[in-house]
Amino acid sequence: MDLSALNEQQRAAVRHTEGPLLLLAGAGSGKTRVITSRIAFLLQDRGVPSQAILAVTFTNKAAREMRERVEGIVGRKQAKGMVISTFHALCVRILKEDIEQLGYKKNFSIYGGADQLRLIRDLLQEVNTGLRKFDADRVLWLISDAKNRLIPPDRFAPTHGDEYGPVVATIYPRYQRALKAFNAVDFDDLIMLTVRLLQDKPAVLEKYRQRFRYLMVDEYQDTNAAQYRLLRLLAEGHRNLCVVGDDDQSIYGWRGADLGNILDFEKDFPGTMVIRLEQNYRSTGNILTAANAVIRNNLKRKIKALWTADGPGDKIDYLLCEDDEDEARVVVERIMAERFKARLSYRDFAILFRTNVQSRAFEEQLRYQDVPYVLIGGQQFFDRKEVKDVLAYFRVLLNPRDEVNLLRILNTPKRGIGDTSADRLIRFSAEHDIPLWQVLKNPAEVEGLGDKVMESIATFVDLMQNFRRRFRVGQLSDTGRELLQELRFEDDLLRTAQDPDKARRRMANVAEVINAMASYEQREVQPTLEGFLDKVSLLDRDEPPRQDKDAKLQRDAVVLMSLHSSKGLEFPCVFLVGMEDELLPHKKSKGANSNIEEERRLCYVGITRAQKKLTLLGAARRKKFGVMQLRSPSCFLEEIPDEVLHSAASDAPTATTEEEKDQLANNAFADIKAMLDF
Repeated sequence: MDLSALNEQQRAAVRHTEGPLLLLAGAGSGKTRVITSRIAFLLQDRGVPSQAILAVTFTNKAAREMRERVEGIVGRKQAKGMVISTFHALCVRILKEDIEQLGYKKNFSIYGGADQLRLIRDLLQEVNTGLRKFDADRVLWLISDAKNRLIPPDRFAPTHGDEYGPVVATIYPRYQRALKAFNAVDFDDLIMLTVRLLQDKPAVLEKYRQRFRYLMVDEYQDTNAAQYRLLRLLAEGHRNLCVVGDDDQSIYGWRGADLGNILDFEKDFPGTMVIRLEQNYRSTGNILTAANAVIRNNLKRKIKALWTADGPGDKIDYLLCEDDEDEARVVVERIMAERFKARLSYRDFAILFRTNVQSRAFEEQLRYQDVPYVLIGGQQFFDRKEVKDVLAYFRVLLNPRDEVNLLRILNTPKRGIGDTSADRLIRFSAEHDIPLWQVLKNPAEVEGLGDKVMESIATFVDLMQNFRRRFRVGQLSDTGRELLQELRFEDDLLRTAQDPDKARRRMANVAEVINAMASYEQREVQPTLEGFLDKVSLLDRDEPPRQDKDAKLQRDAVVLMSLHSSKGLEFPCVFLVGMEDELLPHKKSKGANSNIEEERRLCYVGITRAQKKLTLLGAARRKKFGVMQLRSPSCFLEEIPDEVLHSAASDAPTATTEEEKDQLANNAFADIKAMLDF
């Protein structure tokens, strides 16, 4: 295989195929190219069977692109059989084969966020006899955090001083029992149960160790305790584990990512070869100098420094604006001027911010100037109510024991089975320990149900049984469309919506579910309803769906997004806004449990998104709850060398009252301003 297009470090990484390898890949250093070249090298030059190769990443998009690149090098025939997937897709694959050894059936349901919350709320209502109402989201988050740390219900211990701890200790075991009774798992269970399966069943573990003899993991700095344990179980023995990541871009600690996984890799796997990819192919020299200068202040990191063979490029602009509205005005004016001067497209510009609430002023100013823009983020397609209602029908058709979704569709669209009747059905089911679906098949045994209600229940049961048979023999998309027509789903949306435009958007979303099902049918050799629902459940929860995010990024429009969402992307011109203390670094990073290093990594990620031109902005005053408050420039600005930074003020205000002077003195604004030659 010809490796002449790779640099020396990249070639070394490709050729090191036996034993543990830690590939420290800096921003813009071509890591995806190295990973795909390494897989191709294993196939072509080392003669490794494709079935022995496992590559794991965090998003469906990354896995898809990786597979396409490998196929482009070696061809589809030679690549066939290798597994390139997300962690959760890999675990679904393993559980579908062997979950029966844990007491589940193979046709288990995968609960998403809304299904989980509904179950948690029901459990909270059962156990809460006091006046205090607990937040179901908080309870679910704590359960999820426990699962990501591989803490089962019987070992969960409340944190001292956390008022939610005792509640979670009560709800968590009930939640797990309910899931198992419904033959369902949640997203976190996919990994936790797989780890349990591999730990408790040596024969299963040995089977997968023998199958996957070459492991590669992308974005290793983002792995949590459960993912780490899964990888270690699979890799122990042959130890052919290559992990690729950048500790300087570890920005997901708030959702369980453990920076120690990458920092301690050499301790966990003695004899590790460490290769640093430091040559950057994205940014100019001045941008990299600023990024290196900021990140070197972190103590918990592997030593490395990005460099480029290209020139220094433009200096980095820093603008101190009058307030948040002025900040937005300056950014939009600069976009319009730079677009004209450099003949750039709107999509060449990105506005990056620490918190989503910052987008409002920029959206208003962009609209005022008639500049097209896209806001990355917001509610995902498969989380929308009408979409979840349709999917709930499909899930119950596949698994009638899925009572959360069964209750969701029982009176959707409305068929005369109100809350009172539903409550009687649920109580009868619980008191007699009979699955709710069986109760619905014999509603006459439930006291207090009227004739019309029982007739509606019978019609509903007949419809579900009829379509369960039809889905087994017919085309999925055609059968799905027929189900919606029989339910008069779109008529119900029109009838119940107060806004006709909103009703039409919701109708389009329902239609898009069938489109997604049709696309799935075209891609798969043997499409099944179960397979379609598995694909839907595995859509990345923490990134906008492909049809949303990717389509938006292709439009000729300015991109607005949070720093967390920007990771992995690049733009010719970047505006990193809100460079102020309490925004970047965020106020939550201060105090006893300070996490200033993760905030610095966020700043580093923002800086390294820029290819040619980087502009940093902050406001001297900013509204908070409608009141204008003075702000202090970000402490990270102090860490950028003077020789790469060009500073200017945008008609910034000066303190005129004694009160304002005191505030400026207290937050050290004047000292930082003088240091930056404002």
